[in-house]
Amino acid sequence: LADALGRAGLVREAEKLIESLSMEASASMYRALLAACRVKGDTETGKRVATKLLELEPSDSSAYVLLSNMYAAASKWSEMKLARIMMKGQKVKKDPGFSWIEVKNKIHLFVVDDRSNPQSESIYKKVKDVIRDIKQEGYVPETDFTLVDVEEEEKERALYYHSEKLAVAFGLMNTPPSTPIRVIKNLRICGDCHNAMKFIAKVYNREIILRDANRFHRFKTGQCSCGDFW
Repeated sequence: LADALGRAGLVREAEKLIESLSMEASASMYRALLAACRVKGDTETGKRVATKLLELEPSDSSAYVLLSNMYAAASKWSEMKLARIMMKGQKVKKDPGFSWIEVKNKIHLFVVDDRSNPQSESIYKKVKDVIRDIKQEGYVPETDFTLVDVEEEEKERALYYHSEKLAVAFGLMNTPPSTPIRVIKNLRICGDCHNAMKFIAKVYNREIILRDANRFHRFKTGQCSCGDFW
């Protein structure tokens, strides 16, 4: 029920429900609610939820990242920087993000701004083509996910070469048209990449199945199976 309330944007009601439980709330409950606060833009509730989550799991890097994302989305740069300082103070390190895709029985691994693949030049060109095509369909980069207070153009460029976008571009290049593209990511997919995947699936008539740290995402015809809540 708390999950359903969070999906509906009723984050304060979900918070009250969790607090009223007779059993101790789990970290996963607070983590899901914190993600909902980020989507809703409720920084006040999000701060309380993050505090509860960190009491349960003080070394959970995802809590700090979600908190930073939430403040960045609200352009609260000082609070975002404070969350990062707190993370460093607790000596918590963010796990490096990477995505991988299997093509012709071979695993291809990508990290952000990765140029180690032999096809990297073609992959980067493909990403540019993909961004151009999905922008024509209505995609707008969600630059609040860059977590930096810089010009919009720089923020957009910082988003283009996330590991999952590189993996999907590689899949578009190396798999037959209309066939599914399957990608696995070790961390939670960021909101901009999630939005981009919906457009890519629609524009290129591909089903994209992406497994991140939270759940499976099945992108098809411009929609995701998660209902934009993850």
